[in-house]
Amino acid sequence: MSRELATPAPAVSILTPAYDVARFIGAAVDSVLAQDFPDWEMIVVDDGSSDGTAAVVAARKDPRIRLLRQENAGVSAARSRAMAEARGDAILFLDADDWLAPDALSRLVAALAAAPEAVGAHGACAFMAESAGPGDPPLRRKGGAVPAGDLLERLLVENLFANGGQLLLRRAAVQQAGPFLPRLRYGEDWEYWIRLSLQGPWAAVEDRSPLLFVRERAGSAYNRMARDPAAFAPAMLAIWGNPALEARLGAARFIAIRRRAEAENAWIVGRELIRHGQRAAGLEQLRASVAQAPTPKRALLLAAAHALPMLPRALHGPFVAYPG
Repeated sequence: MSRELATPAPAVSILTPAYDVARFIGAAVDSVLAQDFPDWEMIVVDDGSSDGTAAVVAARKDPRIRLLRQENAGVSAARSRAMAEARGDAILFLDADDWLAPDALSRLVAALAAAPEAVGAHGACAFMAESAGPGDPPLRRKGGAVPAGDLLERLLVENLFANGGQLLLRRAAVQQAGPFLPRLRYGEDWEYWIRLSLQGPWAAVEDRSPLLFVRERAGSAYNRMARDPAAFAPAMLAIWGNPALEARLGAARFIAIRRRAEAENAWIVGRELIRHGQRAAGLEQLRASVAQAPTPKRALLLAAAHALPMLPRALHGPFVAYPG
């Protein structure tokens, strides 16, 4: 048997799709190298970059890092390529422009080990400016308690996770879920978390300090697509076209939750339109959302959205305009 085949499989595989992120990927790789949990491998799939992304990764000389290259095929295809190569007992999808806290893996591994029935474990994250780096203050932290248990219905209404960098997934659950859907360019991760949630519950890291730092980039898919109702349609078709979902929920519950999900999408579109300066179109979406699934909180926020021109920027809350 060769030395390579005899090498024990690592505990964690960190999978990173990368496309033209030479400015950022060094921080992502360095945060993995700085982990206090050393039993990992990192697989970076350079998805046809033209800006030196591969060179930045190759400069980090560590045998636990593997660099794969392919023609540009999109983030779903890059993740699935990395999944096929992964050897770890658990999998974490780290975006190339984000970075991990030094103890992120140790906290996630402990949470997953403590819940053998869980498909994955997750923890808190913070959102950072595009130009930020490790040690800089966050723009904001995702508030509230970290939910655990059966998250299927909550995830059907909204994506609870910033991205896969705050999740450690059990390898068996990933294998059962299969690859990401390459036809999805937006919401592909949301659809995947739902497939995982059909298999079982989630564990949570109780420590609320961020284990993932998410870089908010002007050119990100969310920034470009979250204000377009049509961008949600392919993921919604994939999610609600899954026959296992109606079998799990029953017809009446299936219809009710889908209606809430559609209202949530309209709210996100409206909020993002307002943040991008398209106030009239945004208010129309917010009104449609509240009409379809009214709640007291959303009704109050809708009233605040109508009053934005009379409010100081400090009180604009979730509708505060993006810089520029």
